[in-house]
Amino acid sequence: MTKKESHEAYIAAAPEQFRAMLGHLRAQLARALSDAEEVIMYDMPGFQIEGTVVAGYAAFSKQCGLYVDPGAIAAHADEIAALKLKATKSGVTFSESRPIPAELVEKLAVSSRSSKGL
Repeated sequence: MTKKESHEAYIAAAPEQFRAMLGHLRAQLARALSDAEEVIMYDMPGFQIEGTVVAGYAAFSKQCGLYVDPGAIAAHADEIAALKLKATKSGVTFSESRPIPAELVEKLAVSSRSSKGL
């Protein structure tokens, strides 16, 4: 995808099968981080508080990713594994066939904020 200037533009340019899922993810993050500002950093939509990016998301050709503080991933590693989602040090990937539950999105966002001391 080419560089996008807003969350709306990013989602509109994402692979069609992920657009609705990304829209829901954006709304979930906005609720969980209600005082955060929407930003585009490193060509990826994210949410920042006091100049610190707390959570971000991205779409790829076959999956999407939610990116948070490594401490948030570690704190919820068992739940992520139980859902059979793939996790890296700072992210969780998901797809249409294996979506990320809203409850986990909220937990990861809140935990990421706490890990960053905000």
